[in-house]
Amino acid sequence: MEQRRADNIAEALEEHIFSGIFQNGDRLDEVRLAEQFGVSRTPLREALQRLALSGLVELVPRRGAFVRQPGPIELMEMFEVMAELEAVCGRLAALRISDEAIEELRDANARCQMAVEARDTDGYYAENERFHKTIYRQSGNGFLEQEATKLHKRLKPFRRQQLKFRGRMAQSMAEHEAIVEALSNGNPEEAAGALRNHVAVQGEKFHNLMSSLKQKAG
Repeated sequence: MEQRRADNIAEALEEHIFSGIFQNGDRLDEVRLAEQFGVSRTPLREALQRLALSGLVELVPRRGAFVRQPGPIELMEMFEVMAELEAVCGRLAALRISDEAIEELRDANARCQMAVEARDTDGYYAENERFHKTIYRQSGNGFLEQEATKLHKRLKPFRRQQLKFRGRMAQSMAEHEAIVEALSNGNPEEAAGALRNHVAVQGEKFHNLMSSLKQKAG
C-alpha cells in the first residue's frame, strides 16, 4: 500500500515536471507536497528517490530535492544507448529464448492490446515493461540484463510519456508483434533490428511530445 502510494506520487510529480508546472531547478518543498498529497513524508521521500533514479530530480544533501530536466541531447544519447542494448538483448534472446518465455511475451502483448482498446497508457506501460524485461532475461547474459534494466528504469518516465502521443500505443503494439515473430522464428538480426527501431522511435516520439508541450506552454 505504502509502495503503491509512493508510485502514484512519483507519477503525479512526473506529470507536473513534463507539463511545466515544475521548472528545471525548482526546489520541491517536502512539507508542502506531503500536505498536497495528504501523506506523511515517508512515501513522498520514496517517490523523490524514484525520480532521482530516473534523473528527473537531484537530491542535494541538507538542501533538498530539485527538479532536473535532462537536456534534449542527453536524452537522445540515452535513448540511442538503450536502443543498442535492447538490440543486443534481442539478438541473443532469438538464439536462447524458451517456449515458455515466448508465451509470456504473447500474454503481455494480449494485455497490451486490451490497454490500447481501453486507451489506458498506464496499463499499457505496465505490460510493456514486463515484455521488455522478459527479453532482457532471455538474453541469457546476466550482466547485459542488469545494465538494460538499469537504463530502462532511468528512461521509464520518458518512455511512459511518449505513449501519450496520438497513435503511439497502436504503433508500439504492432512493433511488439514484429519483435515476437522474429524471436519465435529464431532470427537474431531481425529481432535486433525490430527492437532497435522500437526504442529509437520512442526517443523521437518523446522529443516531438516535449516540443508540442513547450509550444502550448509558450
